[in-house]
Amino acid sequence: MAVFVGPDMEKDKRELLERQGYRIVGEHSAVKLCHWLKSEIAGGPGCYKETFYGIRSHRCLQMTPTADACNLNCLFCWRAQDWGTDSLIHADDPGRIIEDSIKAQRVLISGFNGNPRVSKDMFAESSSPNQVAISLTGEPTLYRRLGELIEDFHERGMTTFLVTNGTNPKMLEKLDPLPRQLYVSIVAPTEEIYRKLAFPKSGNEWRHLRETLELLPSLDTRRVIRHTLVDKWNLGFAEEYAKLDATADPDFIECKAYMFVGRSRERLLMENMPSHAAIREFSAQLADATGYGVAGEREDSRVALLTRDGALHPL
Repeated sequence: MAVFVGPDMEKDKRELLERQGYRIVGEHSAVKLCHWLKSEIAGGPGCYKETFYGIRSHRCLQMTPTADACNLNCLFCWRAQDWGTDSLIHADDPGRIIEDSIKAQRVLISGFNGNPRVSKDMFAESSSPNQVAISLTGEPTLYRRLGELIEDFHERGMTTFLVTNGTNPKMLEKLDPLPRQLYVSIVAPTEEIYRKLAFPKSGNEWRHLRETLELLPSLDTRRVIRHTLVDKWNLGFAEEYAKLDATADPDFIECKAYMFVGRSRERLLMENMPSHAAIREFSAQLADATGYGVAGEREDSRVALLTRDGALHPL
């Protein structure tokens, strides 16, 4: 697949990401195979999103339209943080991004063809994704044609999950169409902890996150709050998180452990990765504080899901 590099992706950055398993698409987008896709295509389990929401992991396209753009420098992020931008100069055509992302996915899974553990049907299905997770790395709301991208995915019959750090409420307010499921990450219970853990690049991100939480109840889509929890940093504080969650009024709350992987290992310690028992305990505390119920958990991902009625609601 032909790849070109423009002002938003310097050659050395592209080469670094490709060594890490990414495939760069256009000037600012990227695709990478999820661990759980590789597991399920070979007959293993899928990811917790399959357990919680019913999507099939081997048919999920994991991509980002902002491979090198984010306005936070979270300590727990697996990416390098000695480079990057908090804006995008260009905005590639959404259709081109999608076409080239699917092509890149097919290149990445091509090595599974002929693997005796991979059935022909599973390989064929993986070659035609019907779900996209717009996340992976960077902050996708910095791509100003995000609404067009989501619309194009929908026109292709694909469901869309969008993950955002919540610092761009103006983009979310005007987003049309909305993704099928919208995730907003609340990574700290207070502004003080947020500044130390997320390292925002300006002084406005916490205020913008609070504006996003106030906006969420008005958005007509499935809404998820995700708490990425780092032991000795932001784990606990159930009452404080519950107040933020009450403002957002989400359909789902994910309590997810920080994982000691990638470049985060240069900033944090193994002991900062919570055990699943710690996640389970926190989830029970948050359930009591919010009035939600624990609907499910996945120990292999150290994650628990809370819903209003304590039941799963797959797509």
